[in-house]
Amino acid sequence: MTLPSRAVRAVLFDLDGTMLDTAADIAAALNAALAEQHLAPVPPEKVRTFIGRGVPTLIGRAVAHLGAAGCDTAALQAGFHVHYARLEERDELSARVYPGVAAGLGGLHALGVALAVVTNKPSRAARDLLKRRGLARWIRAVVGGDGDLPRKPHPQPLLRACQDLGVEPAEALMVGDSLVDVQAARAAGLAIVCVPYGYNEGNDPRALPCDAFIDSVAELPALLAATAR
Repeated sequence: MTLPSRAVRAVLFDLDGTMLDTAADIAAALNAALAEQHLAPVPPEKVRTFIGRGVPTLIGRAVAHLGAAGCDTAALQAGFHVHYARLEERDELSARVYPGVAAGLGGLHALGVALAVVTNKPSRAARDLLKRRGLARWIRAVVGGDGDLPRKPHPQPLLRACQDLGVEPAEALMVGDSLVDVQAARAAGLAIVCVPYGYNEGNDPRALPCDAFIDSVAELPALLAATAR
């Protein structure tokens, strides 16, 4: 495993497909928005392959899949956010924490490693999910895909997270599940560790050109502790 040139002081996590399995909620909000525009639903297993580059790309891929060129994509995007917010308001989100994530975050925190989430999901939705699933207490910064920064795979969101945590990119490690995460980490100068169970836009995550794989986030504290000796 190729670690940063200095001791790891911070770990940045992708959210969807890395920390949380959110595909069912994304599919529910997407299909509700499609129904409002009199478009057919997309099977949830297909929606999983659309996740990774933010809501505009999600909508664009759904429209292309349905052959619905010319539809009102702005209305679809707005509808998606409305229906996702309704799931939140009704406490109907089904997102689940992947096994080992809570243990891994707690272990990293105990080592004194600063933690952040860098996601293409809107930051408010990301913070809400982290709070609902009991993970927010370990996360010092959240950089979402709805602010003044370009979305991953652009490096700027990762660089902003490093800035927020007070570390240099060489002192940070990215953990993700997709080529988007790998590209962003490479461009930002971070080492990148991947999990093999995520979405990766429908491609096998195990083929990602990352520095190392971990089967579970729970493995990361021991790995970092061992390499620091």
